[in-house]
Amino acid sequence: MKIKSFIFDSHALLKFFQREEGHEKIIRLFEDIKKQGTPKYINAINVGEMIYIIKREFGDQKKVEVLANIERLGFITLPVSNALIFQAAEYKAIYSISYADCFVLASALEHKATIVTGDPEFTKVSDLADIMWVWLES
Repeated sequence: MKIKSFIFDSHALLKFFQREEGHEKIIRLFEDIKKQGTPKYINAINVGEMIYIIKREFGDQKKVEVLANIERLGFITLPVSNALIFQAAEYKAIYSISYADCFVLASALEHKATIVTGDPEFTKVSDLADIMWVWLES
């Protein structure tokens, strides 16, 4: 039996780190992931997205803290291959979602991972990938 995996977008992780509405669901998911030994991914492009958002909003100290927490939480950072760049570009041409979100989508499909997000842009591609919405109770 294959263990289900998850890929987190920056929206979900920023919600978690800032303790915004929905962060409790992410905490429960982290607990389940740890118990089951489930892989959890973040794409390198989304790490970069988090770096610039956090630096712009909160400064360098908070940026370093968040990056350390991503490491501490045991995320597998997925590299960005040329094939992934080309696939993300294809999604960007077809769907009206951010380029960074296209990398989440491409990585999710490549790794057969469920996308963890609260970003409503993903409703446009919800027929392509499994999505766990952090704002919905389950």
